[in-house]
Amino acid sequence: MAGRLLVVSPHLDDAVLSCGHVLAQHPGAVVCTVLSAPPERNMSTAWDRASGFADAFEAMRVRRDEDRQALALLGASAVHLPFCDAQYETPPALDRLQTVLRHTLATVRPDTLLMPLGLFHSDHTLVADAVLACLAGLRPEASGDAPPAPPAAYAYEDVPYRMMDGFVEARLRLLAANDWSMEQVELASASDDTRLGRLKPAAIAAYRSQLRAFGPDGQANLHAAERHWRVRGTAGTATNGDPGASRREPEARATSSSLR
Repeated sequence: MAGRLLVVSPHLDDAVLSCGHVLAQHPGAVVCTVLSAPPERNMSTAWDRASGFADAFEAMRVRRDEDRQALALLGASAVHLPFCDAQYETPPALDRLQTVLRHTLATVRPDTLLMPLGLFHSDHTLVADAVLACLAGLRPEASGDAPPAPPAAYAYEDVPYRMMDGFVEARLRLLAANDWSMEQVELASASDDTRLGRLKPAAIAAYRSQLRAFGPDGQANLHAAERHWRVRGTAGTATNGDPGASRREPEARATSSSLR
Protein backbone atom coordinates (compact mmCIF):
# COMPACT_ATOMS: atom_id res chain seq x y z
CA MET A 1 0.00 0.00 0.00
CA ALA A 2 1.35 3.39 -1.00
CA GLY A 3 0.09 6.94 -1.32
CA ARG A 4 -3.02 8.45 0.17
CA LEU A 5 -5.23 6.07 2.16
CA LEU A 6 -9.00 6.47 2.61
CA VAL A 7 -10.78 4.16 5.05
CA VAL A 8 -14.58 4.00 4.92
CA SER A 9 -16.18 3.20 8.28
CA PRO A 10 -19.90 2.50 8.83
CA HIS A 11 -19.93 3.66 12.49
CA LEU A 12 -17.76 5.77 14.76
CA ASP A 13 -15.23 3.10 15.75
CA ASP A 14 -15.42 0.42 13.03
CA ALA A 15 -12.29 1.59 11.21
CA VAL A 16 -10.13 1.50 14.33
CA LEU A 17 -11.56 -1.80 15.55
CA SER A 18 -11.13 -3.52 12.19
CA CYS A 19 -7.99 -1.94 10.71
CA GLY A 20 -6.30 0.12 13.44
CA HIS A 21 -2.95 -1.51 12.68
CA VAL A 22 -3.19 -0.39 9.05
CA LEU A 23 -4.05 3.15 10.13
CA ALA A 24 -1.12 3.23 12.56
CA GLN A 25 1.18 2.12 9.76
CA HIS A 26 -0.05 4.85 7.40
CA PRO A 27 -0.10 8.25 9.16
CA GLY A 28 -2.01 10.88 7.23
CA ALA A 29 -4.86 8.52 6.34
CA VAL A 30 -8.42 9.85 6.11
CA VAL A 31 -11.22 7.93 7.84
CA CYS A 32 -14.69 8.65 6.48
CA THR A 33 -17.42 7.57 8.89
CA VAL A 34 -20.68 7.28 6.99
CA LEU A 35 -23.28 6.96 9.77
CA SER A 36 -22.26 9.68 12.19
CA ALA A 37 -25.25 12.03 12.43
CA PRO A 38 -27.96 12.29 15.09
CA PRO A 39 -31.59 11.73 14.08
CA GLU A 40 -33.73 14.72 13.16
CA ARG A 41 -35.81 14.22 16.29
CA ASN A 42 -34.17 13.26 19.52
CA MET A 43 -34.68 9.77 20.96
CA SER A 44 -33.15 7.33 23.40
CA THR A 45 -32.07 3.85 22.23
CA ALA A 46 -30.94 0.82 24.17
CA TRP A 47 -27.41 1.05 22.77
CA ASP A 48 -27.04 4.72 23.64
CA ARG A 49 -28.30 4.12 27.17
CA ALA A 50 -25.84 1.24 27.55
CA SER A 51 -23.13 3.63 26.39
CA GLY A 52 -24.04 6.04 29.20
CA PHE A 53 -25.99 8.65 27.21
CA ALA A 54 -29.34 10.20 27.99
CA ASP A 55 -30.31 10.62 24.35
CA ALA A 56 -29.15 10.42 20.74
CA PHE A 57 -28.08 14.06 20.47
CA GLU A 58 -25.67 13.69 23.37
CA ALA A 59 -24.49 10.30 22.10
CA MET A 60 -23.50 11.43 18.61
CA ARG A 61 -21.83 14.62 19.84
CA VAL A 62 -19.63 12.74 22.31
CA ARG A 63 -18.99 9.82 19.96
CA ARG A 64 -17.71 12.14 17.22
CA ASP A 65 -15.31 13.66 19.75
CA GLU A 66 -14.15 10.18 20.80
CA ASP A 67 -13.58 9.29 17.16
CA ARG A 68 -11.41 12.35 16.54
CA GLN A 69 -9.35 11.53 19.64
CA ALA A 70 -8.88 7.90 18.60
CA LEU A 71 -7.87 8.76 15.04
CA ALA A 72 -5.47 11.47 16.19
CA LEU A 73 -3.58 8.83 18.18
CA LEU A 74 -3.08 6.93 14.91
CA GLY A 75 -2.16 10.02 12.88
CA ALA A 76 -5.41 9.93 10.90
CA SER A 77 -8.02 12.60 10.22
CA ALA A 78 -11.79 12.24 10.46
CA VAL A 79 -14.55 12.95 7.95
CA HIS A 80 -18.09 12.53 9.32
CA LEU A 81 -20.93 12.18 6.80
CA PRO A 82 -24.46 13.38 7.67
CA PHE A 83 -26.29 10.04 7.75
CA CYS A 84 -28.01 8.18 10.60
CA ASP A 85 -27.46 4.56 11.49
CA ALA A 86 -30.26 2.00 11.63
CA GLN A 87 -30.91 2.38 15.35
CA TYR A 88 -32.25 5.88 14.63
CA GLU A 89 -34.78 4.47 12.14
CA THR A 90 -33.74 6.61 9.14
CA PRO A 91 -30.81 4.95 7.33
CA PRO A 92 -29.85 6.63 4.04
CA ALA A 93 -31.16 5.54 0.66
CA LEU A 94 -28.53 3.65 -1.33
CA ASP A 95 -28.53 6.10 -4.26
CA ARG A 96 -28.08 9.12 -1.97
CA LEU A 97 -25.30 7.34 -0.12
CA GLN A 98 -23.54 6.51 -3.38
CA THR A 99 -23.70 10.15 -4.50
CA VAL A 100 -22.03 11.40 -1.31
CA LEU A 101 -19.42 8.63 -1.34
CA ARG A 102 -18.55 9.42 -4.96
CA HIS A 103 -18.05 13.04 -3.94
CA THR A 104 -15.84 11.92 -1.04
CA LEU A 105 -13.71 9.79 -3.37
CA ALA A 106 -13.37 12.69 -5.80
CA THR A 107 -12.37 15.05 -2.98
CA VAL A 108 -9.89 12.81 -1.15
CA ARG A 109 -8.56 11.17 -4.35
CA PRO A 110 -7.09 8.18 -2.51
CA ASP A 111 -4.49 5.88 -3.98
CA THR A 112 -5.77 3.12 -1.70
CA LEU A 113 -9.29 2.52 -0.41
CA LEU A 114 -10.14 0.31 2.57
CA MET A 115 -13.80 -0.58 3.07
CA PRO A 116 -15.88 -2.92 5.25
CA LEU A 117 -16.51 -6.41 3.95
CA GLY A 118 -20.13 -5.83 4.98
CA LEU A 119 -20.85 -8.50 7.57
CA PHE A 120 -24.11 -9.20 9.44
CA HIS A 121 -25.21 -5.70 10.45
CA SER A 122 -27.55 -3.92 8.01
CA ASP A 123 -25.50 -0.71 8.32
CA HIS A 124 -22.28 -2.52 7.42
CA THR A 125 -23.84 -4.23 4.41
CA LEU A 126 -25.40 -0.98 3.20
CA VAL A 127 -22.10 0.90 3.34
CA ALA A 128 -20.12 -1.93 1.74
CA ASP A 129 -22.62 -2.26 -1.12
CA ALA A 130 -22.55 1.51 -1.71
CA VAL A 131 -18.74 1.58 -1.90
CA LEU A 132 -18.70 -1.37 -4.30
CA ALA A 133 -21.25 0.36 -6.51
CA CYS A 134 -19.04 3.46 -6.58
CA LEU A 135 -16.02 1.38 -7.55
CA ALA A 136 -17.94 -0.44 -10.26
CA GLY A 137 -19.29 2.82 -11.66
CA LEU A 138 -16.05 4.76 -12.04
CA ARG A 139 -16.21 6.40 -15.46
CA PRO A 140 -14.72 9.43 -17.27
CA GLU A 141 -16.57 12.61 -16.38
CA ALA A 142 -16.73 13.91 -19.97
CA SER A 143 -16.19 12.61 -23.47
CA GLY A 144 -12.52 12.37 -24.30
CA ASP A 145 -11.37 12.52 -20.68
CA ALA A 146 -8.97 9.87 -19.46
CA PRO A 147 -10.71 7.61 -16.94
CA PRO A 148 -9.81 8.49 -13.35
CA ALA A 149 -7.33 6.03 -11.92
CA PRO A 150 -9.37 3.88 -9.55
CA PRO A 151 -7.87 3.37 -6.10
CA ALA A 152 -6.46 0.02 -5.12
CA ALA A 153 -9.36 -1.41 -3.12
CA TYR A 154 -9.23 -3.61 -0.03
CA ALA A 155 -11.87 -4.81 2.42
CA TYR A 156 -11.48 -5.35 6.14
CA GLU A 157 -13.36 -8.05 8.03
CA ASP A 158 -15.81 -6.22 10.27
CA VAL A 159 -15.08 -6.53 13.99
CA PRO A 160 -16.81 -8.00 15.99
CA TYR A 161 -19.08 -9.67 13.40
CA ARG A 162 -16.23 -11.53 11.69
CA MET A 163 -16.15 -13.85 14.72
CA MET A 164 -19.66 -15.13 13.97
CA ASP A 165 -19.67 -18.56 12.35
CA GLY A 166 -20.17 -18.60 8.60
CA PHE A 167 -20.72 -14.90 7.92
CA VAL A 168 -17.36 -14.16 6.29
CA GLU A 169 -17.74 -17.17 4.02
CA ALA A 170 -21.33 -16.29 3.11
CA ARG A 171 -20.38 -12.73 2.22
CA LEU A 172 -17.44 -13.87 0.09
CA ARG A 173 -19.72 -16.26 -1.80
CA LEU A 174 -22.20 -13.47 -2.45
CA LEU A 175 -19.50 -11.12 -3.74
CA ALA A 176 -18.05 -13.82 -5.98
CA ALA A 177 -21.52 -14.52 -7.39
CA ASN A 178 -21.71 -10.84 -8.32
CA ASP A 179 -18.33 -10.81 -10.10
CA TRP A 180 -16.06 -9.48 -7.37
CA SER A 181 -12.68 -11.17 -7.01
CA MET A 182 -11.46 -11.38 -3.41
CA GLU A 183 -7.92 -12.35 -2.40
CA GLN A 184 -6.84 -12.49 1.24
CA VAL A 185 -3.79 -10.32 1.99
CA GLU A 186 -1.88 -9.12 5.04
CA LEU A 187 -1.66 -5.34 5.23
CA ALA A 188 -0.26 -4.85 8.73
CA SER A 189 0.67 -7.04 11.65
CA ALA A 190 1.46 -6.13 15.23
CA SER A 191 3.68 -9.22 15.41
CA ASP A 192 5.98 -7.57 12.86
CA ASP A 193 5.81 -4.07 14.34
CA THR A 194 5.34 -3.78 18.10
CA ARG A 195 4.54 -0.07 17.75
CA LEU A 196 1.25 -1.04 16.09
CA GLY A 197 0.47 -3.27 19.06
CA ARG A 198 0.73 -0.24 21.35
CA LEU A 199 -1.10 2.31 19.24
CA LYS A 200 -4.25 0.38 18.37
CA PRO A 201 -5.23 -0.48 21.98
CA ALA A 202 -4.72 3.17 22.93
CA ALA A 203 -7.00 4.24 20.07
CA ILE A 204 -9.64 1.67 21.01
CA ALA A 205 -9.56 2.95 24.60
CA ALA A 206 -10.56 6.40 23.32
CA TYR A 207 -14.01 5.01 22.49
CA ARG A 208 -14.96 5.05 26.15
CA SER A 209 -18.71 5.08 25.64
CA GLN A 210 -18.66 2.16 23.21
CA LEU A 211 -16.46 0.03 25.45
CA ARG A 212 -18.98 0.59 28.22
CA ALA A 213 -21.76 -0.74 25.98
CA PHE A 214 -19.76 -3.72 24.75
CA GLY A 215 -19.05 -4.75 28.33
CA PRO A 216 -16.17 -6.97 29.47
CA ASP A 217 -17.32 -10.01 27.48
CA GLY A 218 -17.79 -8.07 24.24
CA GLN A 219 -14.47 -6.27 24.58
CA ALA A 220 -12.60 -9.56 24.40
CA ASN A 221 -13.35 -9.77 20.65
CA LEU A 222 -12.12 -6.27 19.82
CA HIS A 223 -8.39 -7.08 19.77
CA ALA A 224 -8.29 -10.04 17.39
CA ALA A 225 -5.75 -10.05 14.56
CA GLU A 226 -6.92 -8.03 11.57
CA ARG A 227 -7.79 -9.70 8.26
CA HIS A 228 -8.06 -7.98 4.90
CA TRP A 229 -8.99 -8.81 1.31
CA ARG A 230 -7.90 -7.36 -2.03
CA VAL A 231 -11.01 -6.37 -3.98
CA ARG A 232 -11.12 -6.47 -7.77
CA GLY A 233 -14.06 -6.22 -10.11
CA THR A 234 -14.30 -8.50 -13.12
CA ALA A 235 -15.71 -7.79 -16.56
CA GLY A 236 -19.21 -8.71 -15.44
CA THR A 237 -19.32 -6.60 -12.28
CA ALA A 238 -22.63 -4.79 -11.90
CA THR A 239 -22.50 -1.00 -12.20
CA ASN A 240 -25.87 -0.02 -10.77
CA GLY A 241 -27.27 -0.18 -7.27
CA ASP A 242 -26.77 -3.00 -4.82
CA PRO A 243 -24.05 -5.33 -6.11
CA GLY A 244 -25.78 -8.23 -4.39
CA ALA A 245 -29.32 -7.46 -5.55
CA SER A 246 -29.51 -9.92 -8.42
CA ARG A 247 -28.30 -13.02 -6.59
CA ARG A 248 -28.69 -12.43 -2.88
CA GLU A 249 -28.13 -15.20 -0.37
CA PRO A 250 -30.43 -15.19 2.68
CA GLU A 251 -28.62 -14.09 5.80
CA ALA A 252 -29.70 -12.71 9.16
CA ARG A 253 -28.67 -9.13 9.88
CA ALA A 254 -28.82 -7.01 12.98
CA THR A 255 -30.80 -3.81 12.74
CA SER A 256 -31.70 -3.22 16.37
CA SER A 257 -29.94 -0.78 18.67
CA SER A 258 -28.99 -3.68 20.92
CA LEU A 259 -26.38 -4.76 18.36
CA ARG A 260 -25.27 -1.26 17.37
